[in-house]
Amino acid sequence: MKLAVLTLAAAFAISQSASAQSSEKPAPQSAASAQAAPDPFASVPAPKPDDVKSIDAIMTAVYDVISGPPGERDWSRFRSLFLPTARLTAATKGPDGAVRLRPMSADDYATHAGGYFLKNGFFEHPIVNRVQTFGNVAQVFSSYESRHAAGEAPFARGINSFQLLNDGKRWWVVSILWDEERLDNPLPKDFASK
Repeated sequence: MKLAVLTLAAAFAISQSASAQSSEKPAPQSAASAQAAPDPFASVPAPKPDDVKSIDAIMTAVYDVISGPPGERDWSRFRSLFLPTARLTAATKGPDGAVRLRPMSADDYATHAGGYFLKNGFFEHPIVNRVQTFGNVAQVFSSYESRHAAGEAPFARGINSFQLLNDGKRWWVVSILWDEERLDNPLPKDFASK
């Protein structure tokens, strides 16, 4: 009985404290904090509408915009496909067998890959895309082949794992995580050819 009275008293004290806190008036906002927060999408270039109208379209656009002979890529088009907070992450394995991750923003990727693309041809195309969707999100496992010139044998293959978002107006790339094929990491048979 003593325990029941203590429990009841504690419950009453907690409810009175919560009631007192909820009846306090909120502090007035300063003029600076009352201003609208900056639009995080303001820095994203406008996309080509056909690039972002479907999952297939945005996948095609990502592969297309990074592929080409030596020279400049259309980095505005590239950036227009990605959320401002998007991540591109390479998962590699060092000679010691340790897995290494190299996370990048879309801007980091444009800077690092841009220098390589100026001097080297790079053509990356999907082999097989496996799409899973739920609500406004999609996950695409996309095996790929990379070549220095169209028609050449691939110098690299692997799998890109795309996470995509539809905001009701368009598709966005949220992240891309990839790993390359190695002797100890061959492409699964169902991703190796169409």
